[in-house]
Amino acid sequence: MSFRAAVTHPPAQSGRREPVRALGGFRAASAVIPAGDTVAVLVAAGVTGWKWTAIAYAAAVLTVLRSSGTQRVRICPRFGEELPWFALAVAVPAVLMRPWVGVALVVATSVAAVVVRPACYAALRAARRRHRLAEPTVIIGTGTLGIELARILGAHPEFGLRAVGFVDHLPPGPAAGLPLLGTPAELSAVVARHQVRHVVVCFPAVSDAQLVPVLRARRAVRVHVVPRLYELGTTIPARYRDEIHGIPLVTLRSVCGNRFAKRVFDLVAATALLVLLSPLLAILMAALRVRHGSPVLFRQLRLSRDGECVPVLKLRTLDDPAPDTSWAVPEPGSRLRWWLRATHFDELPQLWCVLRGDLSLVGPRPERPYFAARFATTVPGYADRHRVLAGLTGWAQVHGLHGDTSIRERVRFDNAYVEHWSLWTDLVVLARTLRTPLAGLRRSEGERQ
Repeated sequence: MSFRAAVTHPPAQSGRREPVRALGGFRAASAVIPAGDTVAVLVAAGVTGWKWTAIAYAAAVLTVLRSSGTQRVRICPRFGEELPWFALAVAVPAVLMRPWVGVALVVATSVAAVVVRPACYAALRAARRRHRLAEPTVIIGTGTLGIELARILGAHPEFGLRAVGFVDHLPPGPAAGLPLLGTPAELSAVVARHQVRHVVVCFPAVSDAQLVPVLRARRAVRVHVVPRLYELGTTIPARYRDEIHGIPLVTLRSVCGNRFAKRVFDLVAATALLVLLSPLLAILMAALRVRHGSPVLFRQLRLSRDGECVPVLKLRTLDDPAPDTSWAVPEPGSRLRWWLRATHFDELPQLWCVLRGDLSLVGPRPERPYFAARFATTVPGYADRHRVLAGLTGWAQVHGLHGDTSIRERVRFDNAYVEHWSLWTDLVVLARTLRTPLAGLRRSEGERQ
């Protein structure tokens, strides 16, 4: 079967019932599950009396459930696997609020949660079986397991995924019953053309190095990956692992998790740091003004999220800055300017860039457009750094990768940060950054001796 024939003449699918509503299944569930948990804890609070302690306890339980990942929408939800986390969500706030939370409230919350969450899952499965919440899905991989996955999804609508075809370099066999929609490089076009909401990666005939940039470019789709050697078992916690009829899946998270939470963190932390460090910044600016005159600030365009040019501020450590096409930076002409650069205190004005939204506190360091364009063509994965806002400090920088160091290593650390971002990671990076001024000063002192 030729590629063109597979695309333009998909095999007939006798006996398959078309969904009544193809879109919105997982988006609806993402609202139903938190809403069900909220109803459960509020009912428990109402049964035991509407007191401020009961409302605070309910909020604490919901916070633990949200942060533990149990409200994540799954293809194959199982309340039994989540029960230990429900017990933890009920018990931990009760222990912390022990003087104000009674046994009756804890018991009522436990009973309500055990009743409501399974009821939500039952309603979700019933709607899926009636093809009311099915979402278009493509399978990347036309091998034996990919074809088996397509068969399972057709026979079990309760998973909420409606396979519309395959993406790979090789066409599926005639028994697949679904067309080849394109190659992995054409995934974005396939997603747009077929309104795809889910992508299942199942051992395609393409190398990981070729597939990674394709999946990193994902936007409004959820990507699920069948782990290699899954028959031997995995160490992925059950609450993060999904499943299709005994075949495990790992769902890739969205870029930088929750962009709103990161922005709120940036605003709060940058404001606090700017208030705390404003006396130091004022002293440094005054010292530069007295020693070297005006201006004391240096503005330069750098690339941030989606390749957007943003103005980045620094304290001026050179009278005649090197051109934007020059990689080497001249030595500063005075002890004060050398000290500013060694301690990285010359970058303190960038806190204002964070407040403006041009930068984040933590992220890949912004680069000049000239060099970013060069590195994008010579360093694999370099452009993928621009999926998030550039940062005042970053995961690569706290590992010593700044200045004239390996760009490839920086890219590896930056992309790892983007893929595994969490607020805790940002806190760790900021804490490690506090050592940077002293370390830079010691290193520069050694170089000058």
